[in-house]
Order: sequence, then structure tokens, then C-alpha cells
Amino acid sequence: MKLEEGLLKKYGQVMVNYALNNGEGIKKGDTVFLVAQECTKDLFIAIAREVYDAGGNLITNYQPDNTRDESLSRYLLQTGSDDQIGFFAEPYWRGIVEATDHIMFIVSEPDIHYLEGLPAAKITRMLSARAPYMKMREKKEQEGKLSWSLCLYGTQSMADEAGLSLEEYWEQIVEACYLRENDPVAKWKEVQRQIEEIKDRLDALQIEDLHIEGADVNLRIRIGTNRKWLSGGGKNIPSFEIFTSPDWRGTNGSIRFNQPLYYAGKRISGVSLEFENGIVIKSSATENEAALKEMISQENADKVGEFSLTDRRHSRITKFMATTLFDENMGGDFGNTHIALGNAYKDTYPGDMASVSDVQWLEMGYNSCPKVHTDIISTSNRTVTATLPGGTQKVIYKDGQFLLD
Repeated sequence: MKLEEGLLKKYGQVMVNYALNNGEGIKKGDTVFLVAQECTKDLFIAIAREVYDAGGNLITNYQPDNTRDESLSRYLLQTGSDDQIGFFAEPYWRGIVEATDHIMFIVSEPDIHYLEGLPAAKITRMLSARAPYMKMREKKEQEGKLSWSLCLYGTQSMADEAGLSLEEYWEQIVEACYLRENDPVAKWKEVQRQIEEIKDRLDALQIEDLHIEGADVNLRIRIGTNRKWLSGGGKNIPSFEIFTSPDWRGTNGSIRFNQPLYYAGKRISGVSLEFENGIVIKSSATENEAALKEMISQENADKVGEFSLTDRRHSRITKFMATTLFDENMGGDFGNTHIALGNAYKDTYPGDMASVSDVQWLEMGYNSCPKVHTDIISTSNRTVTATLPGGTQKVIYKDGQFLLD
């Protein structure tokens, strides 16, 4: 299935004129690094044309489709040495980061199970090799010189995994991204304004910690000092979540998740976690538990890097989509609650990120884990109660929406 030309053009406009540059769109002369697989060709070209029309420049990374028969990554994992699997071309990736103002990924899986049957440890080694690249990106982003965004291109494999027809799958994308609006860029800016109002009210509360309760959760999360709440602001399309990077040391209790996650090419379902003083002390899954434990075993991946809530009134996503980009933004009956194990987003710091040393980040409880940032999602009903300065309690989220009036 191909998206009609008018919707493709609108999709490209949203990504270039809104998503990049943190919701402001690119400027004339900016350079965009565009990454995609060959199955996304029509959207890839639509985005590339919008970059040029906006006066921008392109560096492209257009890759062969990852399928079980043709994936170069799968071939490497099957036949390569440890040195080959862990190879990192430092000068190349440093040059990419230095040369670009914006990075855009078209997320797509022509074969969602293309890594099936391969050892999780080998996959983790390959993924971990890119940690220095992520550190380079993070540093430039902290300096305010780099933005990034993601968008989704639907495939039959992804639709099958989600239990939808390909037409139903694309309908979720079109609706979620407001592509049938006359001016989807203006619509996104209006939705972002509404989300920013909620975010500002959360900041004004000066929340000290949160108590998340429900049939499958009893969890306390310390927000910590020197934090603010953030919204996607163009970093993901779509993005309706409002999130922060909590002080990992203050996470205690248990939580179960009713949505699967994907890590190292494996679907992990029925995840349960128990925390004590910020560290995962028990973990289980009903499907691919070994992959979950492999992920958590990475340095600092047993700590929380993000806590997030989505208000169901903003999101038009109503179906499981088998990709974090959409599932972490699901609306439905109760919105969604999710946490991420691993790396914390340092742009939740309210001051100048570039002036903070690595030691200071650690002292503030920002988790550092460049190898892992894995969102785990639940759409079950949760009530979130905030403790405010002086010990006042306030319910800030219930039945899938914020209560801040």
C-alpha cells in the first residue's frame, strides 16, 4: 500500500516544517541527516523534497530492507567475529554529527522479526557499539546545536504484528499525524500549545514525588530537584506524552505492563518489575523473559530514566501498533503511563545543560546509560497522586487525563 501523493506531501511538511528544530521547522541552510530503509522510498523522497524546498541540505543514509533473507545486520550477527559485530567507525560518525543540524529517522520494519533466532547477547553487542555515537549526539544536543525527530512508515509485517490490516495500520498513522487537516503543521502547533500549558502547570506545582496506583501498579517515583517536565515538541511524530527524568534513586514498588515492548529484535510481553531504592530487584515476562533480563543486565539499565503520561484527549491513536513510537503515545480509554529503563533525557534539566559536569549529573540522580533507553508501556487505568512542597497531596492524573484545573 502506498499513501496518496497529497498525504505524503503533508507528511513531509509536518516532518520538515514542524518536527525538526524542536517544533519550529528547519531554517534555510540547515543540514538534515535522513535515515531510512528502501521500503520507505516514497516518504523518503517526499521528506527530501521538503528539505530542499525549505532551503536545506541533505546527507542521506538509505539502507537495504532488513528482512530475514537480505538483512546485512542479520548476516553479520550470524557470520561475523566479535570484533566485526562491535565495530564502530568513529571518524565517520563524528563527522556526521559535526556536519548536521538535524537528524531524522523514518521508523519502519519490513520484517519485524528479522533478528529472530539470534542470541540476544550478540544483538546487544552490536547495539552497544553505537553508544559513542549517542554520546556525541547528546553532547551537541545539550549545546543547542542539534535536533532530531522520528516518524513511522507502515508495512505489512508491522500491521500483521499489530493484528491490523495494512489499511487500518496506515489509517492510525494518518489520523495520529493530522494528515487530513487542511494545514497539519498549524494543527500540530496548536496541539503542542495545549500540551505546553499542561507541562507548565506541572512545573508550577514543584512536585517532589509521585504515587502511581492501579490494579497492576503500586509505585513511588521521586522527581528530584532541578527537573522540569517536557513534551515531545517535534522530537517524535506523533508525540502527545508529557515526561520527565526522575531521580532514579527514589523509585520503589512494583508495576506491571499490559503492552509488549521490542528489544534486540524480540517481542517481550507481560513485563513485571519491582524496584527497591531505585534498582530493579525483580523482573519477569511471560514472553522472552531472557531478552528482558539481558537488557536489564546492561550497566545502569536497571534504573529508571523517564516517567511519562499521555492525556487521551490529545491522542487519536486507539490501536496497538507494535512500535514504541506510537504505543507510547496511545490515547484510547485511559491514555497511557510508561517508564523507560536506562538513559535519562538531560534536557529535563531547567538550566544550561552544557554547564553541568558528569559528576553533577550523577549527584542529581540523572541516570546515565547510553546503551539503553527502553520504554515500557501500559494503557490500564492509573491514578497518579503528587506530593507537593509541605506534604500536600494532589491527584494530577486519573482516568487517562490530567487534573490540573
